Amino acid sequence: MASEELLKPFYLRATQAEKRLSRLEAVLARKTDAGNREPSKLISELQAKLEDANAETLAEREKAKKLAVENEKLKYRIVHLVQAVSEADQKLESMRGHVSEATAQKLEKMRL
Repeated sequence: MASEELLKPFYLRATQAEKRLSRLEAVLARKTDAGNREPSKLISELQAKLEDANAETLAEREKAKKLAVENEKLKYRIVHLVQAVSEADQKLESMRGHVSEATAQKLEKMRL
């Protein structure tokens, strides 16, 4: 029994050391998990940004397609407007041949 009494403080200290060790291991495990979570969090953020950028790119492409279609329509209208103006000029020139000089001057003033 005397030996048990002598060893009792050692057992107590060993038990306390084991408790402290288990707490330190738990803290270390949490830090390791947190360390592993940081890269995965960063990856998630980067993936979200990439998805946003892809969506924005798709929207810009759609906008560009719509603008290209509108541009073609406007070119078509310009061609026909130029043709109409040319035909009107030709009609005006042909009318000039049939009207008097005074009327031609009036038409010319109207044209300007």
